[in-house]
Amino acid sequence: MPVLRSASHKDLHLRWRKGNQLDLLQNGEQFFPALFQAIDAAQTSIHLETYIFNLDRTGLRLLDHLQQACARGVKVRVVIDGYGSLLHAQTLAERFAAMGVQHRIYRPEPKGWARLLPNPRRLRRLHRKVAVTDGRIAFVGGINILDDFEDVPDDGLPPRPRFDFTVRVQGPLVADIVSAQSQLWLRMGWRRRDDWEGFARRLADWRKWRRERHTEPSSGIDSGLLATLVLRDNVRYRQTIENVYVQAIRSAKNRVVIANAYFFPGRRLRQSLEEAAARGVRVCLLLQGRSEYPMQYRAGRFMYDKLLDDGIEVYEYQASYLHAKVAAIDALATVGSSNLDPFSLLLAREANVFVDDVDFSSRLVGALDAVMHNDARRVTSAGLQKRSFLGRWIDAVSYFMLRVGVALTGKSSLY
Repeated sequence: MPVLRSASHKDLHLRWRKGNQLDLLQNGEQFFPALFQAIDAAQTSIHLETYIFNLDRTGLRLLDHLQQACARGVKVRVVIDGYGSLLHAQTLAERFAAMGVQHRIYRPEPKGWARLLPNPRRLRRLHRKVAVTDGRIAFVGGINILDDFEDVPDDGLPPRPRFDFTVRVQGPLVADIVSAQSQLWLRMGWRRRDDWEGFARRLADWRKWRRERHTEPSSGIDSGLLATLVLRDNVRYRQTIENVYVQAIRSAKNRVVIANAYFFPGRRLRQSLEEAAARGVRVCLLLQGRSEYPMQYRAGRFMYDKLLDDGIEVYEYQASYLHAKVAAIDALATVGSSNLDPFSLLLAREANVFVDDVDFSSRLVGALDAVMHNDARRVTSAGLQKRSFLGRWIDAVSYFMLRVGVALTGKSSLY
């Protein structure tokens, strides 16, 4: 979509890279074998960031692969979020130290009574899921280090996995992903005031790497794809992911398909979807049909009447939990960690890869269409009318409470 790369949109801070190989990986079934293979082939470095690192069978397998990498002399770094990985943070720290893994916890949770004190800064989490091996192969998406079948709904039938995606990246875009990881690692190191000498050394090494990166020739693939890494943080990239979504939807001509686990978008994004549908663009939303976090789920349902009135198709995923954060907007596709809710759009560190390619977008649309046809229920106005008074009341209260939460962040003007 050329509009996103034009000179008039430099404020989006996008750096498009040509010549990338991008592989769409669906669910942990495809992601984890690919990740383990990349780790086993690594010769120099592995850098992993994740919101949740669970010590289930998949997490334990990952630890085994990382331990083998350390034994080969590979430099391994892991960053986990202090809240998302709270349950296993201490055990992980001990395991990492014993293995020789360099590890850091992003915003560790306070201990004791301090956890009960309100502190808005604690909501600024590391929500992105990024891994890079040898600076050559990267993975960016929404899949945590969490087994596909851990804590999924039990209906007495064979369990179905969480529905999610990751993209495997090879080519020039990997350098931007490495840079994002290095900057966060350096920033977290700066906060360790007891290690100024080590921080100065890491800063010098990072600056040297930056100079060398800009002088190295591109390793792009001649027939590769055009892609960009889009970040969200609380400093430079506060609304970048949302801005890309909004501008892409505003320029859409044929179809918008969004699959998002927690859908509670801001005013501009809601308006852009409404205007696209009014122009005749087919707008489809694939949302959660199984409540993993009731308030977010109920608050999203409160908006269904308005979405249907605007001509937007809404589907609820029924097979298991929907955890995806992907979209296809004509030829533009995105795979990443960012939900379309206040947590992701206003508070958390996120990372999405946007790809400008008809074939890649079509593959993603095909996967989403199959799920909407086979494993989802289409929401209709007639179905909404059958909801009980209590259900409508709970939806409305959840919506109101989430709006109050947004107001407490000081960003209510955006919603």
